[in-house]
Amino acid sequence: MTPPLRVLVCDDQALIRTGFATIIDAQPDLEVVGDCGDGRTAVDLARRLRPDVVVMDVRMPVLDGIQATRQLAGAGVPDPVKVLVVTTFNLDEYVYEALRAGASGFLLKDAPPAQLLHGIRTVATGAALLAPEVTRQLVGRYAARIRPAETTAGDLPLAPRELEVLRLIAEGLSNSEIAAALVISHETVKTYVSRILTKLDLRDRVQAVVYAYRHGLVT
Repeated sequence: MTPPLRVLVCDDQALIRTGFATIIDAQPDLEVVGDCGDGRTAVDLARRLRPDVVVMDVRMPVLDGIQATRQLAGAGVPDPVKVLVVTTFNLDEYVYEALRAGASGFLLKDAPPAQLLHGIRTVATGAALLAPEVTRQLVGRYAARIRPAETTAGDLPLAPRELEVLRLIAEGLSNSEIAAALVISHETVKTYVSRILTKLDLRDRVQAVVYAYRHGLVT
């Protein structure tokens, strides 16, 4: 029998922590191994407990969720932990920075329980959780804050078709939508996505979106 996925819940509001824990623990394939209300404790617990997924709030005392995420999953972290950020999107200006810090995806706090559970399972597999429609909203909102790199599309180590797929990822299209747009199979799209991530040394789809905007592939 496969052991349950181990989840750490971090949020400064006790009611939200309790609610998340109750929803998660009710699932036979998920288990809450700890919870906390500040970012410093989140980092300490995650390093000690090594959960499969950390559900991380952005706005927390002592150390905010962005800094905590960077310490757990950021560039250069030798054994990164998978982080799923939860936020009140319309109020929170830091979602983009959290994703750059290494989060594997994010959800809105008012998302239905089924989305929270799906998000945890998705991130645990190593996939990114970034809904296409939210990608468009998120990057569109924060694109002005992205400092473009000094490289151009011609400098990137990608074949023309891979570059095309990367642009479509950055525009928020799912694999199925990319397949339809390019008239290729879903499996072929997955192959292209895998090659893109490998060639650019990116962890997941979230980082691919940020990369595309930083290099001016989409505006």
